[in-house]
Amino acid sequence: MANENKYRDTAAAILPLVGGARNVASVAHCMTRLRLGLHDRTLVQEEQLKALPSVMGVVEDDTYQIVLGPGTVARVTPEFETLVEEERAAAPEPAAPAGGAAPDAVTADDLAAQGAALRAERKARNATPFKLLLRRIANIFVPLIPALIGCGIIAGLNGLLVNLGWLPGITPALAAMASGFMALIAVFVGYNTAQEFGGTPILGGAVAAIIVYAGVANVEAFGQHLSPGQGGVLGALGAAWLAVQVEKWCRRWVPVSIDVLVTPTITVLVSGLVTLFGLMFLAGEVSTKIGEAANWLLSHGGAGAGLILGGLFLPLVMLGLHQALIPIHTTLIEQQGYTVLLPILAMAGAGQVGAAIAVYFRLHRNTSIRRTIKSALWPGFLGVGEPLIYGVSLPLGRPFITACTGGALGGAFIGFFNQLGTDVGSTAIGPSGWALFPLLDGDHGLGQTVAVYAGGLVVGYLGGFLATYYFGFTKTMLADLNVAPAQSAQDTATAAGPTSVKDEAPAPAGVPAG
Repeated sequence: MANENKYRDTAAAILPLVGGARNVASVAHCMTRLRLGLHDRTLVQEEQLKALPSVMGVVEDDTYQIVLGPGTVARVTPEFETLVEEERAAAPEPAAPAGGAAPDAVTADDLAAQGAALRAERKARNATPFKLLLRRIANIFVPLIPALIGCGIIAGLNGLLVNLGWLPGITPALAAMASGFMALIAVFVGYNTAQEFGGTPILGGAVAAIIVYAGVANVEAFGQHLSPGQGGVLGALGAAWLAVQVEKWCRRWVPVSIDVLVTPTITVLVSGLVTLFGLMFLAGEVSTKIGEAANWLLSHGGAGAGLILGGLFLPLVMLGLHQALIPIHTTLIEQQGYTVLLPILAMAGAGQVGAAIAVYFRLHRNTSIRRTIKSALWPGFLGVGEPLIYGVSLPLGRPFITACTGGALGGAFIGFFNQLGTDVGSTAIGPSGWALFPLLDGDHGLGQTVAVYAGGLVVGYLGGFLATYYFGFTKTMLADLNVAPAQSAQDTATAAGPTSVKDEAPAPAGVPAG
């Protein structure tokens, strides 16, 4: 009961700070964030919101996203939804917007707010149709992540027990639990695809189920007998999308009196035939090439490939292009049992942690930024990087770049071992940092796989720390930022020199150019 009250109290504290129930258009959540559709974002009291103990940060995107962390967000969201419904039922008076008094000194909140505003502006300008499509594709796969994580951990536990020869009567049951979801993942992808693109979800699932049905082995296409599961999640995505198009056509042309009989039948029949005699073969070829390309990239590119992937991942996240990797990860897991790309990309988070530690030591007088880092560092070790990115490195500019350097070095370390023949993979997507350890798998035993991944983390931490400590700040930045928040404006101006008149000057906006 105490825990339930805690999550309800968190929801109750958030609701008035986002403008109340009347300002909430939609509520959803992902692994770490409460995602709110808001009618008027000017009603958000962001400084007070970020000051709440359970809030790790905020992100402005197509939705207003409040970072609460894994586990917590899944418990706060239903409480938040309940409070929204209760407040709407009570029909309260709209809350007046809070006054926007500016803080007296440059603090971590000031940096984070300016950095988030700049990022939101860039994202608004770059909301291209291609990126919006990638976001919709991501929406199909993100709801599958909890099942991927749970089944992946069970698979890892089962592998450990099998290797040790323990509990032989239990391991077959664990194998069934771990593999059942992956055997039917195409059905879930089809269901979510139809839901995302405006069709009937169950029809999308029905068409995608054709792909995993054992009887497809009796069907011949392009001179070859099909295999159950051929085409995988990519085939399921394509089949369900086609089903949505067929269904929408039927809704326009089929008379209402027979719609309930004709539309589902034509939808499954047409999209099913196209899936069997076209999509399964084509998607199977694409899936195979994706697996071959990933293996070739790391076996031949090695450290160079890891350097590029680890260094560029966070910029891809900033641009929204990382969502294109989700179906690739899922395809690799479906084919090989693990994705070799995720551990390398996870090094980007290690670089952020190392960079944040360097900022902590370099800005030893700025207690506000140091306090933010101390509170966000442990989530960062566990793979929740938003508080460090949006609260520290991104608004500072240069530390974000040096953090990417740390990620590149960590990625190069793991890529080097991949080139030597030691695959380091993850059986699920979503977790990162230390949280990825239970999901690790590879081709040379768990001990060696864990050792290589841990070595990559250490290299990422050290690389991010050293690059940021020595190259992350200009003299002007240190003069502007390495001051106590309580210091007077006159003292700050003296410390900063003639180029800085007062702390309220928008130094962070000019940092990247420094």
